[in-house]
Amino acid sequence: MAAADDNIRNKAAVLIEALPYFQRYAGRSFVVKYGGHAMGDPDAARDFAEDIVLLKAVGINPVVVHGGGPQIGAMLEKLGVETSFVDGLRVTDKATAEVAEMVLSGAINKQLVSWIARAGGKAIGISGKDGNMVTARKLERTTRDPESNIERVLDLGFVGEPEHVDTTILETASASGMIPIIAPIATDAEGNTYNINADTMAGAVAAALGAARLFLLTDVKGVLDKQGELLTDLKPADIAALSEDGTIAGGMIPKLETCVHAVEAGCEAAVVLDGRVPHAMLLEFFTSRGAGTLISA
Repeated sequence: MAAADDNIRNKAAVLIEALPYFQRYAGRSFVVKYGGHAMGDPDAARDFAEDIVLLKAVGINPVVVHGGGPQIGAMLEKLGVETSFVDGLRVTDKATAEVAEMVLSGAINKQLVSWIARAGGKAIGISGKDGNMVTARKLERTTRDPESNIERVLDLGFVGEPEHVDTTILETASASGMIPIIAPIATDAEGNTYNINADTMAGAVAAALGAARLFLLTDVKGVLDKQGELLTDLKPADIAALSEDGTIAGGMIPKLETCVHAVEAGCEAAVVLDGRVPHAMLLEFFTSRGAGTLISA
């Protein structure tokens, strides 16, 4: 009996600890980029869906932006569509763009909607095309030849980046009790379809909404120092210094660039955290301990 009483008290203590956060962020938006390991793990998917539904239940407006790179690659291989990479970036011709839209806006998007429904929430699956929510432009990247030191422009085809985000459809959906699930597909002013990196899409949406939080769920604990210890709080200037001295490298650089852009453009704070940890978002936000790296302006 005593053990059961202790368990109840512990649950009550957690709720009391979370209460100030519930009160402070009621009615605010949380934008969550979801992808990677968790998408292929049924238990992690269930935990994620429960977390999103809980956020909605306590008065916060979650908006989910999802990726799907591995699933796109698998479908391209199945359909016999050849694809190539330049400096780690997928070259997206018209055929590849069509497959990407099919996988992202179709299978993955609707699977997430069903997970949310199973957890007791009401979700609506959309892409940047719906309601002209996101206007894209062609992504421009350059690379420098290590031998000649000459810089050249990379043509990645139909890979884009958000130029403008109209939040009307998101605000309307959230106000009606729905949870928007966004596939990172959008068109430009001429109607061309572009595949957009999910981190970049999530950052642009968070900035446009003036979100309280942008969560980037990854496969690592967060930003680590050179000793492998978690860095829990960073400012944009800290990130620039850590990039310069080599502490931050590889795939973490574009993620942090997205975070910096979001917080400088109107998002209150961004968090990089491990999506493999059960209920990582709740641990980060609703407890004093935290669970990832917080980036704020």
